Amino acid sequence: MIEVRHLTKRYGVHAAVSDLSFTIDRGMIYGFLGPNGAGKSTTMNMITGCLGATDGEVLIDGHSIMEEPMQAKRLIGYLPEQPPLYTDMTPEEYLRFVLKAKGVARRDWDVQLKTVMEKTRIEDVKDRLIRNLSKGYRQRVGIAQALLGNPEVIILDEPTVGLDPKQIIEIRSLIQELGHGHTIVLSSHILSEVQAVCDSIMILSKGKLVASDTAENLTALFAGAVTLSLETRATAEEAQEILKPIQGLESVEAHSGEDGITRISAAQAQGVDAREALSMAFAQAGKPLLELHSQRASLEDVFLELTQGEAGEPAAEPTGKEATGK
Repeated sequence: MIEVRHLTKRYGVHAAVSDLSFTIDRGMIYGFLGPNGAGKSTTMNMITGCLGATDGEVLIDGHSIMEEPMQAKRLIGYLPEQPPLYTDMTPEEYLRFVLKAKGVARRDWDVQLKTVMEKTRIEDVKDRLIRNLSKGYRQRVGIAQALLGNPEVIILDEPTVGLDPKQIIEIRSLIQELGHGHTIVLSSHILSEVQAVCDSIMILSKGKLVASDTAENLTALFAGAVTLSLETRATAEEAQEILKPIQGLESVEAHSGEDGITRISAAQAQGVDAREALSMAFAQAGKPLLELHSQRASLEDVFLELTQGEAGEPAAEPTGKEATGK
């Protein structure tokens, strides 16, 4: 449905997006996951044709977003991070304005209005001024305008940002419902959000794609590492000697406290359970274990590992005039 080939966006020497290539298949929900400044919004703006690329190309069902913008954009509905709403209009007035702007035949207006308002559940507020609506309802109106014209692809940039927990649950549920009839691409820096609604996850860091797979595969892969936490009366040096011959420990950190207790963090190789060997080793050395428990690496831990790396935090994306290219 969408092919992104070697997509790059530079601002001077800074590369906001660098050589991105991926394919989005029809009928699935995809999530762009990454920290602030990772290049998610820049990528979405280039996919939708709102921002020109420095290099590369984007094809929407075979149509180039740069060379055939009219054909390509008819297939896309887009909700930016800040919904493009006119707050002095009612939702119905605004949606009629969008229908006209999108060139939808007037004979289809009433049917499309009814359909998108039912899908987004804004019928009860259609005659209220948008400025008087809650943030959650404004997001719903923004999603409604993206649905007008019945596009095959719906692209949502941070659709739950600024919402309260109840509104977040409602918008996530709406996105899942829309996924039954559309291809959905959404961005977020919230791991739990992408994991909750997406069939496939793409993780961006510093403008590059660092991981791409289904949520299930990423969870299985990332949850493999196990860390053991121990407390003992042995000194840090004694603990290191006790642990040295134990198989399957990839790294060991031991620190003695002023209370006479040494606290140890030991990373296990995947598929290894060294707890029994640890218990026996400390017992044979005559050093009591006060605590021993294991903890699997969470998706949050792996996300941080993938998106920070040795270079530190990613650079912020350009904003304002620089971001729009004007």
